[in-house]
Amino acid sequence: MKNNKFINKIICADTLELLPKIEDNSIDVVLTDPPYFLDKFDNNWDYEEVSNQNNQYTIKSLPAGMKFDREQGKKFYSWYLKISEEIFRILKPGGFFFSFSSPRLYHRMASAIDDAGFEIRDAFMWLYTQNQAKAMGVDHFIKKMNIDEKTKQKIKEKLNGWKTPQIKSCFEPIAMAQKPTDQTYLNNMLKHEVGMFNTNVKIGDNMYPANVFTVDSINELIDKTFLLPKPTKKEKGEYNDHKTVKPLAICEYLIKLSAFSKNAIVLDPFIGSGTTAVAAKKLGKNYIGIDANEKYVKISEKRLKELDEKPDLFRNTEIVVKQEKRSLQAQLQIA
Repeated sequence: MKNNKFINKIICADTLELLPKIEDNSIDVVLTDPPYFLDKFDNNWDYEEVSNQNNQYTIKSLPAGMKFDREQGKKFYSWYLKISEEIFRILKPGGFFFSFSSPRLYHRMASAIDDAGFEIRDAFMWLYTQNQAKAMGVDHFIKKMNIDEKTKQKIKEKLNGWKTPQIKSCFEPIAMAQKPTDQTYLNNMLKHEVGMFNTNVKIGDNMYPANVFTVDSINELIDKTFLLPKPTKKEKGEYNDHKTVKPLAICEYLIKLSAFSKNAIVLDPFIGSGTTAVAAKKLGKNYIGIDANEKYVKISEKRLKELDEKPDLFRNTEIVVKQEKRSLQAQLQIA
C-alpha cells in the first residue's frame, strides 16, 4: 500500500503536494483545523512573521481595526475546494470529514466541502466563554475630524458604546461532512467499516452525544448536557507555542464518534502541534499528520513520544457535573 510510508507518522510537506500521494478510498476520518485566511493566516503564512507580532493578531476572529476584505473568503474557498477534492478522493465511502472554522468564514468552508462532492451532514459547535472582545471604538477618528471640540464631544456622546461590528466570539463551528456511502449505511459499514456514528459515546452527565460541546464549566444545565473533560494543564506541553492548540478531549470525542475499524486511519492535513494524532494514538487508531512547518512537526513528534513515556500527561480530567438541586427556599416558593 502506498500509505504504509505515511501511517503513524508526521510528515513535513505542503498538503496539496502530499495528499495526491495517498491511496484512493483508504482514510476513515479526516479531522483538521486549517488556516482561515484571516490576518495573514492563509495557506502561505509564515510562522516567524506571525510569531513576531506580539499577539497582535487574534486567531479565529478579526482583530480590532482590521479592514474587512471580501477577497479573504473567496481565496479561502478556492484553495479549500482543492483540499476538499483530494480529501474526497482518499476517504473511504462513508468516511467522515470534520473541519474547524471561524464563524465568519464557515459558509465558505462548508461550500467548498459541499462542492467537492461531500454531503454536509451537520455542524458541530464548540462553545466557550473565554475570548477577547474585538469591537473598536471611533473616538480616535472623531478626534481627527476637522471640526470644533464642542461638536466632537457631542458626536462622542451620541455614539457612546457604538463600535465596529465585531462582537465577542464565543463559539467555533465545525463542518461535519460525509463521503456518499456505498449503497446503504449497513452495507457500507460491513464493507468499509465506516459510515455510522457510535452513540455509545457519552457527553456531559452520561448524555447522548450532541453536536454542541464545551470544555468550560458554564452552568449546571449546559454542563450536564454538553461538557467534555477539561484539558489538563500539561497536555499541551510547555514547549508548545502553537497559536491554536485544540483540547485533546474534543478531538477524542469526534474520533470516538466516527472511527469504527480497529485499523482506522485518521488524517489531519494541517496537524499543527499534533493534537489529532495524539488523540488517535491514545484511542488505538492509526494517524497521518501533515504540516508545512518543520517546527510544528517536531512539536507533534515530541507530544506523541510523551504519550508513550508519560501517558498521565494526556489523561483527561474527570467530568464532574453537579446535579441540579433545589434549595429549600425555592421549594417553599413553589409550594
